[in-house]
Order: sequence, then structure tokens, then C-alpha cells
Amino acid sequence: MRFLARHIKLHIFLALLFLIVGANFLHGQSNSAIDSINTYFDQARVLKNQNKLDLALGTLKKAEVLAERKGDLKLLIDSYQKQAIIFLQLEKQDGAEIFWDRSKGLLKDVEYPYGDAIFKYIEAIMLYRRENNFQALLMLDEAKQLNNDRNFFNNILLLEGNIYVDLEKYDVASKNFNSLLINTDIYEQDYLATRANLGLSLMNYKIEKFEESAIYGEGALKLAKENNFDKEVKDANEQLKLTYQKMERFDLSNNNYSNLLALRDSIFNAEKVKTEAKTANKIQFDFMSDQIAKQDKEIEDLTDATNRSEIIVILVSAFLIIISLLAVSLYRNNQIKLKTNDLLQTKNSELQGARDAAVSAMEAKTNFLSTVSHELRTPLYAVTGLTHLLLEENPSENQKEHLKALKFSGDYLLNFINDILQINKIDADKLEPLNIDFNLKRTIQEVIDSLQQSAKANRTKIILDYDDEIPGHLMSDPIKLSQIFMNLVGNALKFTKDGEVKVIAKLMKKEEEDVTLYFEVADTGIGISKEKQENIFEGFEQGSIQINREYGGTGLGLTIVKSLLGLFDSKIQLESELGKGSSFFFELHLKSKDSLVDDIPFEITQQDFEFKGLHLLIVEDNKINQVITKKMLSKKEMTSDIANNGLEAVELAETNNYDAILMDIHMPGISGEEATVRIRKFDISTPIIALTAISLDDSLESFYAAGCNDVVTKPFKPEVFYQKIGENIFSKRVKNTGS
Repeated sequence: MRFLARHIKLHIFLALLFLIVGANFLHGQSNSAIDSINTYFDQARVLKNQNKLDLALGTLKKAEVLAERKGDLKLLIDSYQKQAIIFLQLEKQDGAEIFWDRSKGLLKDVEYPYGDAIFKYIEAIMLYRRENNFQALLMLDEAKQLNNDRNFFNNILLLEGNIYVDLEKYDVASKNFNSLLINTDIYEQDYLATRANLGLSLMNYKIEKFEESAIYGEGALKLAKENNFDKEVKDANEQLKLTYQKMERFDLSNNNYSNLLALRDSIFNAEKVKTEAKTANKIQFDFMSDQIAKQDKEIEDLTDATNRSEIIVILVSAFLIIISLLAVSLYRNNQIKLKTNDLLQTKNSELQGARDAAVSAMEAKTNFLSTVSHELRTPLYAVTGLTHLLLEENPSENQKEHLKALKFSGDYLLNFINDILQINKIDADKLEPLNIDFNLKRTIQEVIDSLQQSAKANRTKIILDYDDEIPGHLMSDPIKLSQIFMNLVGNALKFTKDGEVKVIAKLMKKEEEDVTLYFEVADTGIGISKEKQENIFEGFEQGSIQINREYGGTGLGLTIVKSLLGLFDSKIQLESELGKGSSFFFELHLKSKDSLVDDIPFEITQQDFEFKGLHLLIVEDNKINQVITKKMLSKKEMTSDIANNGLEAVELAETNNYDAILMDIHMPGISGEEATVRIRKFDISTPIIALTAISLDDSLESFYAAGCNDVVTKPFKPEVFYQKIGENIFSKRVKNTGS
């Protein structure tokens, strides 16, 4: 070992002496070698752009040998990376990766930002080839941060433009290509402009702007010919052939096709491809052979017994290098994972934006349907009102038949509009269930009584099977429960003739104030097939088009039931068999009020009122509606005044005495609600009935809060109109008399 140490010291002394004596000579030789290598690089660039790839590889091989001989790692990295780019152009991925990977190993031994940037640029090309476009763009962004060389930046712009075309981000791609059309690159000005013209030609072809595509294609062809860019000449002819075909300029298309055939015969032939492949394979083989030879030489040198310690050091170093490579690989995988996470976050943001757009679209749809349904009510009020008046004026039998058909159509359209409004309110979260005290049996019985006429028309019985154990006072929303039973029982009656519809209400469980109830509406009607049961609760579904036409209706009733029960956290279920009937059932969880007792049992009675001599105020801005409402009052021998807006209504109410006020809600100026609030400041007793085409944003609670006694929605059935007037006027008089 002492001998080895003395031997090493002697070699170091001689090396230092050699360096001191030959420093000036080597400095001169060094500059000359660098100039030669850069000259090779310039030649290779020109040859590459002229598609003389075999010659370009040969030139770069000379640069590689000279750089290795000189020991300049940066120039050696440059030569490897330039060869990798040409191998990619030759579609030889394995060869490109060998030189690219070799440059990666050398970059670890030297601080070289330009080499790092080119390394990432090559990786971006590989990612782009594998259609990993977003990762390629991220890699190019990293490369741009490492170096600001103008030629390098221009090539990045070109690659980005091609990627953006593939991603169909044509506005960004256009900016990149247009900046390259006027570039001032000292090395590749014409080549970059040619490729930019080709990019713009392809982009315009994809968006079907064929005139622009042809202009840029001709520009590319002209530049390519002037500079002997053979591949670009071929690409331009191919693009122009397709473009002129789309433009139906077949003479020009055939001309470009002829050019392509000539190019393939003279330049892009099998012999050229074979030569390039042979050169590339030889360079790749020679490179790998050199690496193997170097490793063999190192092993030979280390076989000497005196250098065993050095072998151990090298083996340890090799082990450490392997560990380092593994660590780098893990780090790189982690970086890729981070980038992937960034991409996922970007995608999540895009999805969030898409979701917001969908919500906005849903809101727009809901508001549109609400507005349409609201606006339809005003002319529909005229249709139903005039039809009713004409039917009462002793029309001829022929006219009566037409008027009844018109009345039926008006009622159908009204029900349809009401259904749409109801679904819109639920979809827009405009409905919330109330929580008030009510009598369930009374609520169900009122629904049944209101549908008895339909039952008689179909010769069908409605049977109520009500469990007397159900508490008399429950807390919930009787209006929405009425809507649920109205739709279920009405639907059952529609499809049942000469049969029965049974409404069942049973107490399932009661624990203190918590009550669980079971409800069922069963019929002996036509039934529903298994296939149709899956979609029966979706909008406009009744089983089939034939059923729609035979039995009528919109198919929205069960959709409303499903949506309303959702407000109570309940779910509608169905059992049915064709020809044997259907059964719809659900459960509800309610609160009971056991402390409350009914003193007087309820009775449902239809009252007849004496309207003669009553004097009312009609608040309405629509002239046709004024005439219809006034005439309907006159039919019952009632007189009326008319206010055209809210302000007139307040003035008339203050200076006159009325038995009731019929208040439109939606009017220009102050609304009906505001007018009601002002009237209530000086008159708290006169009944005010809101007579309005209710919309999505309207709230019955707000009408009552303003001071209205009742609400009648337009268009209305005449019997409902008269009933509401009588109830509010005469019940008030009874109360006043009693007090």
C-alpha cells in the first residue's frame, strides 16, 4: 500500500507539471475545438431542417467524438441531445431514449441549465408523441424557466402550437404560430416560419376555414421550396391536396397530388429511408459498443490485485449510484404524482364550473317555465271566464256543445299549468312543509268529497278505511298532504271504471308524541305493467302514448306526489298487476298533540249564499279580466267598482264601503300586497281576497302576512270563486254579530 501511495503521488506531480508547461498550448487548442464542435452543430441543424437526417447524424457523431476527446461535458451533452431529437424525427424512440438518458447521466455531474432545459424539451416531445398533452405542456413550462435562449424559446412555441391544435384550443395555437411567422431567429428563421404556416393551415382546415388554410399552406410551400426543406414541401403538398378537395378546386388538388408523387419518387423513397435507418442503427450500435468497451476496459484495469481496494471503492460508488438513481426515480415519480394532482385539481375546477353552469341552466329553465305558466294564466282566465258566462246565457244546443268542449280544454290547460308550477317550485326549493295543527281525517275526507263527481262519472266508489286510533290532532302541512291525496285518488279514479278506490290510513306506531302512519290508495283499475312501473314516477309518464290519449292527463301527478313526499323524507311505493289494479303506499312520521281535544265534530257542508245587493271592489289592471270579473259578479246581482292599479285601490277603499275587495297581486306601480298593507292601516275588517295568477316566487304566506283573508288563483272555477266570496263575507258577519 505504501508503494501504491508513492506511485499515485508521482503521477499527480507529473500531471501538474504537464498542465503548467502546456497550459497556453492547450488553451489555443481548446478554443479551436469548441469552434469546430459548434460548426458541426450548425451544419447538423441545416441538414436536419433539409431532411438529410443521415448526414445530420454523421455530423453530430463527429461533434460527439471531438467533445469527448476534449473532455467538455456540456458540449458532449449537447451532441447527445441533438442526436436524440433526430432519432425522434426518424421515429426511433429506443435510440432517442438511449442518447437522452446518456445526457441525463452527464447532467448530474455538471451545472448546465441549458442542457437541463433541452432535456425537458425532449421529454415534452416524447409525452406529446404518447398523447399526454397536458403533461407535455407542463414540461415545456418547466423548460422555459431554465433558459431564455431565443432559438430554444421559438422551438418551444412551435411545439406548444402543435399541442394546442390537438387540444382544439385554436385561439392559443394561433397566437403561437402567428408570432413565429414574423420571428427574427438567427438560426432557423425560415424553418420556423415554414412550420408555423403549416400549423395555421392545419388549424384552419380543422375549423373548416378552407380559404385561410390554402393561403397558409401556399405560404409554407413557397418557403419550403426556397430553403430546400424537403419534408415541409411534402407536408405542404399533402395539406393543400386535402384543402383544395374541400374547396372543390380539384385541378389544384391534383396538382399537389402530382407533386407528392414526384417527391416520393425522387426524395422520399425506400432507398432514402433505408439509408437513414442504416446510419441511425450504426450510430446507435457504435455508441452502445463504445459504452460496453469502456466498461470492459475499466473492469480490466481493476482486475490487478494492487487495485482491489479501488474495485471496492468503485463497487461501493456503483451501489451508491444505484441507490441515488432509485431515489431520483422515486422523487421523479413523486413529482409526476404532484403534477397529476395539479391536473386533477384543474379538472375538478373545470367540473365545478360545469356544475355551476348546469345549476344556472336549471335556474334559467325553472324561471322560464314559471314565467310562461304565469303569463298563460291571464289569457286563460279570459277563456274560462268568457266560456262560463256564455254557458249561462242560454246558448243553442250546438253552441253549448262547443262551449263545453272549450271549457274542458281550459280546465285541462289550467291543471297542466298548475302541475308545472308545482314541480318547478319543488325543483327550485321554493317549497317547505308547514308544521301546524290539523285534523287528518277531515283533510282526507275533504279530498274524497271534492272528487265524488269524478267517481260518479266513472261509476266508481271511493271508500275510506280510517284507523280511529290515529290522534285527532297532528302537526304537519295539511295543504301538501291534500295535494298528495288529491293526485293519488284522482289518478286512481282516472284509470278505474265500474270499480272502487280505497283510501287507507293506519296507525303503525306511537311513542309519546311521535306517530308513524301508513297510507295506501288502492284501486281496481287497469293496472300497470312491470316494465312501465320503473318510470311511472317520472314526468309525463303514464304508461304509454295510447293510455295518455285514452285517459287524458299530463302524467305529472305521480311526479308531484314523489316530490312532495320527498319534503317529508318519505318515499312512494307501488304494487300493480295488469288488469287487476294498483296500490300506492307510503309512510309518514308526524307529531301528535294529545292535549288538544275537538269540542265540535267537523261536518263538511256546501253552503248557498245570498249575494244580491253586495258591493265589491275589483282591483285589476287587465281590461278583459275587469270585464269578466264584473260580469260574473253581476250574474249573482252584485255591484262593483274597478281600480286599475294599487294606488287607485287604496284611494277607493278609503272613501267607500265595500263588502269585500278582490285584489290582483301583480300590477304595475305598487303590487297588490303593498296595496293590501296600506288598506289595512285604516281598514282591518273588510275581507280582501287575493285574486292572482300565482307564480314561482309567490308565497301564500306572504299574502296572508300582508293582510289578505283568502287566495283564489286565476283562472278559477266559478263555483270556487263564488264560494270564497260567500265564505269570507258572511263568516265575517257571523263573527261580528256574535261579538
